Amino acid sequence: MVTGATSGIGMATALLLARQGWQVFGTARSKEKADALVRTARAQGLALNAVVMDLTDPASCGEAVARVANRTDGGPHALVANAGIPLTGAITDLSEDRIREVLEVNVVGTLRMCTLVLPAMRSRGRGRIVTVSSASARIPAPMNGWYSASKHALSAATHSLRMETRRYGVQVVLVEPGTVATPFWDRAQEDLSALTTAQADAHVHDRAASLFSRIQGSAGGPQLVARTIAKALGVPRPRRRYTVGVDARLGAALQCAAPLWLSDHIKTRLFALHTPAAAAPSRTGQESGS
Repeated sequence: MVTGATSGIGMATALLLARQGWQVFGTARSKEKADALVRTARAQGLALNAVVMDLTDPASCGEAVARVANRTDGGPHALVANAGIPLTGAITDLSEDRIREVLEVNVVGTLRMCTLVLPAMRSRGRGRIVTVSSASARIPAPMNGWYSASKHALSAATHSLRMETRRYGVQVVLVEPGTVATPFWDRAQEDLSALTTAQADAHVHDRAASLFSRIQGSAGGPQLVARTIAKALGVPRPRRRYTVGVDARLGAALQCAAPLWLSDHIKTRLFALHTPAAAAPSRTGQESGS
């Protein structure tokens, strides 16, 4: 079972697993997207099942797992918990609704799926769960704080889950992709465009948009991550964590080795945050100067 299978890493993984002979159930948020996923698979000569599911709705998640259980021997033998959404903007710029959404999808909903598939795995005495986090979990940056926080939480929970379920024969693996060319970056640009930009912050938003555009243009496709996930599912003894991509491995190593002041210095310069922002005039000041 692959969550978030209608684009990016999820679709690449679902198609690769189907090609390798797995019985794949890919989740989609709407029937239209589910139908499109099945058509994409058929165009490549692959058999793939699509399941409509809303990761933020506990009832929907439970129903999706039940439908898969009815077509298997009690539930999926493996779960690729891939579904996730970005959230771009300064910590203080974003609405609580958006913050709750990203935490619900990236953390709560993902762990809900793990909880739902575990009973069948425990009863069999075997199973495998792969959670897809992000290099951002270990390399926080400006304008990406809430997304990094959600993935850091998912990574920590995955490590705990691995230790808690090992005695049942269930193997839990964490995958941390680096930059990948997916619709993620389009959504990040949309987030930036939707923010109300104060005069003092306009150059920061412009710099972030430029950086994201360059990253999207230079990043590779999701196939390497899909192959890594397939490996984590297929080998008898998978690693506990796979960090995918040179940028992710190098970035994580530098984040760990470099002093925090140096890491801050580099990132604030990248995002044009190294100069003091002009203070916004107070209402009292505006009135007194009129």
